[in-house]
Amino acid sequence: MNVAIVGASGAVGQEFLRVLDEQNFPIDELTLFGSQRSAGRKYTFRGKEYTVKELKHNDDFKGVDVAFVSAGGSTSVEFAETITRHGALMIDNSSAFRMDKDVPLVVPEVNGEDAFNAPRGIIANPNCTTIQMVVALKPINDISKIKRVHVATYQAASGAGATAMAELEEQNAQLVRGEEPTVEKFAYQLAYNLIPHVDVFTDNGYTKEEMKMFNETKKIMHEPDIQVSAMCVRVPVLRAHSEAVWIETEKPVSVEEARKVFEAGEGLVVVDAPSEKKYPMPLFVAGKDPVYVGRIRKDIANENGLSFWIVGDQIKKGAALNAVQIAQYMIAHGWKK
Repeated sequence: MNVAIVGASGAVGQEFLRVLDEQNFPIDELTLFGSQRSAGRKYTFRGKEYTVKELKHNDDFKGVDVAFVSAGGSTSVEFAETITRHGALMIDNSSAFRMDKDVPLVVPEVNGEDAFNAPRGIIANPNCTTIQMVVALKPINDISKIKRVHVATYQAASGAGATAMAELEEQNAQLVRGEEPTVEKFAYQLAYNLIPHVDVFTDNGYTKEEMKMFNETKKIMHEPDIQVSAMCVRVPVLRAHSEAVWIETEKPVSVEEARKVFEAGEGLVVVDAPSEKKYPMPLFVAGKDPVYVGRIRKDIANENGLSFWIVGDQIKKGAALNAVQIAQYMIAHGWKK
């Protein structure tokens, strides 16, 4: 495979390098692209040094088999034709194409086969919060259709990029020193705080982040009737998103049935022993590949309801890892350029 990474200097771009190595992804040639500002930076991958090239409208993608793109929606839109012109498969981490009818939106554990229907040569990587949620919803939906989902998210600084993570660390240090904290990436100080505001607000009072969970879940799960209501909150955690999820199914699902399908579910790890104080937490999930699920219990306000808690690394499963797994799924199922 000849592989390109667009946005190589960003938090997700750097995670792509780590994940590709950890997954032993087959790479013959690797090309790194970035903005004019990051062009010229050097990174080491599998013992070899690579220099970031400036992303331009030229033939640099000729010969590339798959391009992992994480450079923002406007860049993805502007360069999509340049990236795919010579047949490269573009796996895009932005929100630019997610709801386009001719662009599959893929989480391999849920709808991997959709990746093979990409007429524009573009596959969209879903929103990080949606990815980890649908991985957990899939095994339940397989035994009883899910009618309704309520979810509250607890989203790490990593969702806003490397500079946001650095700002959180800096704020913590500034506050310890008694200094006024620097506030640039978020609407308010994130250290020692929660901000019920992720992305911009829309006319219905929900943020774009919350509406992404509503719309993307339907598309990924091929369930147009599933209803999702989300409340997205930024929390002072570096990396790993948490979600409290309440679902209503057509037929009741017992806690025992739910635990059994969660344990057998692809990409899931059950950590659920509350009496022993065992449950998923960002502290222990950061840097890990799976989605962790715990606090599995009946919803005492709904006889057809279940409630559970999930945690996943936002930069890994929520971004870079899912994109790489899309390519791995396609290779394993016979894809060739």
